[in-house]
Amino acid sequence: MAVVSPMLDVMPQQTNPTRNPQIEIPRMMATRHEIVEEPPVQVAVQDKMYVAVGKELKENKSTVLWALHNSGGRKICLLHVHEPGQWIPLMGTKFPVSQLEEHQVKAYRETEKQDMNKLLREYSMICERAGVSTDVVHTTKDSIDKGIVELISQHSIKMLVMGAAADKHYSRKMMQTKSKKATYVHLQAPLFCRILFVCKGHLVHTREGRLERIRTEVASPTLQANPNNETGQPSSLRSRSVTEGLTSSGPDYRRARSDIHGMRISTFSSDSSEGLTPHRSSNTLGSFNDWEEISRSCPPLNSLTSSCSSPVVMANDSDLTSPARADPGSESHAMLPKEDHHRHSSPPSVLEGVMDCELYDQLEQAMVEAATSRQEAFEQSKRRRKAEKDAIDAIRRAKTSESLHAEEMRKRKEYEEALARGREELENMKRHVDEVMEELRIAQEHKSSLENQIASSNQMILELEQKMFSAVELLQKYKKERDDLQVERDEALEVSELRKKQAEEASNALTPQFFSEFSFSEIEEATCNFDQSLKIGEGGYGSIYKGLLRHTQVAIKMLKSNSSQGPSEFQQEVNILSKLRHPNLVTLIGACPESCILVYEYYPNGSLEDRLLCKNNTPPLTWQTRIRIAAELCSVLVFLHSCKHHSIVHGDLKPANILIDANHVSKLGDFGICRVLTRDESSSSNTTLCHRTNPKGTLGYMDPEILSSGELTPKSDVYSFGIILLQLLTGKSAVWIAREVRCALHNGNLKNLLDSTAGDWPFVQAIQLAHLAMRCCEIDRRNRPDLASEVWRVLEPMKASCGSPHRSG
Repeated sequence: MAVVSPMLDVMPQQTNPTRNPQIEIPRMMATRHEIVEEPPVQVAVQDKMYVAVGKELKENKSTVLWALHNSGGRKICLLHVHEPGQWIPLMGTKFPVSQLEEHQVKAYRETEKQDMNKLLREYSMICERAGVSTDVVHTTKDSIDKGIVELISQHSIKMLVMGAAADKHYSRKMMQTKSKKATYVHLQAPLFCRILFVCKGHLVHTREGRLERIRTEVASPTLQANPNNETGQPSSLRSRSVTEGLTSSGPDYRRARSDIHGMRISTFSSDSSEGLTPHRSSNTLGSFNDWEEISRSCPPLNSLTSSCSSPVVMANDSDLTSPARADPGSESHAMLPKEDHHRHSSPPSVLEGVMDCELYDQLEQAMVEAATSRQEAFEQSKRRRKAEKDAIDAIRRAKTSESLHAEEMRKRKEYEEALARGREELENMKRHVDEVMEELRIAQEHKSSLENQIASSNQMILELEQKMFSAVELLQKYKKERDDLQVERDEALEVSELRKKQAEEASNALTPQFFSEFSFSEIEEATCNFDQSLKIGEGGYGSIYKGLLRHTQVAIKMLKSNSSQGPSEFQQEVNILSKLRHPNLVTLIGACPESCILVYEYYPNGSLEDRLLCKNNTPPLTWQTRIRIAAELCSVLVFLHSCKHHSIVHGDLKPANILIDANHVSKLGDFGICRVLTRDESSSSNTTLCHRTNPKGTLGYMDPEILSSGELTPKSDVYSFGIILLQLLTGKSAVWIAREVRCALHNGNLKNLLDSTAGDWPFVQAIQLAHLAMRCCEIDRRNRPDLASEVWRVLEPMKASCGSPHRSG
C-alpha cells in the first residue's frame, strides 16, 4: 500500500474562473516533519498619493480632506484635467468656438487658464493649512476621464484618490462608483494603479492594483485541507491511496470496496473450500478432516470385504496423492515434503481395509467437480472484481460529466441572458438613433426657417436704417431751422427781458426776506469745528452737520465752494426759501454767504427715504401717515406752481429731499436746481409754462420728456410726485416701479405688491391711489392730471379720514 503524507503545505495559485472551483491542484507537498515556508511578498512603499480634483471646489474639498487624513505620511500630489469649454460666453449669450475669431478664443482660453491656476492654488492652500506639502500635475484634454487615465500611464501613478459620485448621491449602502468618469477610470486605468473612490468623505470602493492582488492571493490561499479528512491530505490524494489499497487481497480489500461504494460483498469463510485466498488446511485432498468424514459415512471394513466378490486392490499412496486428484489451485500441496504427503494422504482407516471401487470412483469424481467449482468461483470472483472496478470508474466519469454538463448549462444560460440583453440594448439603441434622426430632421427644418427669418430681418434692418438716416437728416434740418428761429426770438425779446428784470428787482425790494446772516466763526463754533460725529448727511451738493447756533438746534448745509454750480445753487435756494413760507416747506433760518453755507431748521426724523428704509431701526410709517404725507406734498407743489406772476418748478423731487419733523409733518427742501417760470415764457402752441435747460435731477424720478426735449415744466414735478406716491404704496425702489404696478393692476394682484409694514391698507383707497399715481407717471405730459383740480380732490378727503399728525410713526 502507498503511504500518503498526513500534512500538506499548499501554496496559493490564481484560479481559472472557467474551471470547477471544487477542483484544487496543490502546488507543493511536504511530509510531517518537512514544512516549506514561502518568503513573504515584498510590497513597494508608495511615496506619493495622487488626488484627482475638479472645477467644483465644494464637491472636491471632502475628497482632498479624506486623502489628507488617510495619506499615512505620503506626499500629496494634486491631479487635475482641464476640459476647455466649447461654448464661449460673449455679449450676454454663448457662441461655439468654431464661430468666433482666433483672438477671442485665445483670450477666453487665457481666462480659463487663470481660473484653473487660481483653483489649484486654493486646493494647495487647503493642504498647506493641514501641514502637508503638495505637488500639482495637470493637463488639458477634451475628455476628463481619458485625461486621468493618460496621466496615470505617463507618471506611473501607483495610488490615486478620486470621487465616486457627487455628494448628493452618497448613501451608506453605496458600494460602487456612480459617476461616468469614475466608472471609466475604474475600467480603463492601468492595472498597476490602486484607486480609492471616495464620496462625501467616505471610502466607497477600492480597486486594487496588480501588486496588491498578488499580495492578497499569497495571504489567503484558495486550497485548504478537507475538514472531513483526519490526516489533513486532499481528497484526490486520499482517493488515490484508497485505490492503491484495493490492489491487495484479503478481507481488507473487501471491506475497503464495501465502504467506498456502500455495497456489502459476501466473502467465503476460512473453512470453505472456495475461498478467494487458498488456505493450507482446507484445500489439501488428503486432510484429516475430510478422511474422517468419509470414514464415518462409509460401511465397516469387514462389510466391504464380504460384499466385494473380486479381490481388493490396495490403492497406492502415489495414486491417492497424484496431481490429477489434487486441488489444481492448491499451492501448499506441492510445497510439502514427500513423507508428509504419505502421512497426511493415507489415513489409517483406509489403509487397514479394502475400499469399494465404486465408492472410490464417486469420491474421485466429487473431488474433481469440487476443484472445477473452485476454479469457476475464482474466475467469477475475478470478473466480479473487474466489473466493480469498471462500475466505480463509470460512476466517477458520470459524476464528472454531470458536473461539466451543469457548468456548461450554467454558462449557456449566462450567454443566452447576455445575448438577450445585448439584443435589447441594440433595439433600444436603434430606437434612440431613430428618435435622434427625427429630432435632427426637425432641427434642420427649424434651422432653415430661422435662416429665412434672419434673412428677411436683415433686409428689414437695412430698410429701417435707410429710413432712420433719412429721418436724422430731416431732424438736423428742422433743428437748424429751430435754432435760427430761436436766435431771432431771443433778439426780439432782449428789450422785454430787461423790462422784466427791472420789474422783478422792484418787486424783490418790496418782498420781505426771512433769514439772517451768520459768520463763519459762528458756524465753526456751532459744529465744533465741523466734527465728523455731527455729520448727518452727505451728497453731491456737499455735507450737512447738526449744530447748536444761538441756542437753537439747526441743520447746517455746506455747499461745495469749489464746484462751478455751488454759488449758483446757494443763491437759488436763498432767493426761493427766503421769500416763501408754507407749512410743508423747509424753514431757512439764515446763511453764511462767504462760505456758501445754509442754515435750516433741524428735523429729527430725517428724510422720507430714511423712514421708508427704516434706517437705524426706526419704526415703519403707517398707511395713514403715508397718505397724509402724499397730501402735504401735493399741497406744497400746488403752492409753488401757482405763485403770482411766476411758477416755481422744483426739478429734483424725490424722498431724499422730503424731510420729516418730530410730528411726522413733511417738509420739501433742496431748491438748488429749481426754475422760476414767468407767464411770458409760455410757448405759442400751448399755455403750459416751460424752461429749456440741460437735464438735471435723479434718474428714476426725472420726467422722460426732459431727456428728449430738455423742457422743464410743472408737469415734470407731477411725474416725480407719481413715482413717490407709488413708493409710499409699495415701499419698493423707484427703478421700474411703474411697470411693476401696471402689471399688478392688469393681473388684479395689487394687494400682493402693497407694503405690508404699513399695516392693512384699505383696498379701495389703495386701488384709487395706484390709478392716480399711474396717471401722474404717463410718458406724455399732456395726459398727466392737474394737481390742484384732480389730484388734490382725491387726496384731501383721504387726508381728513386719516386724522391729524401725531408723534408715532
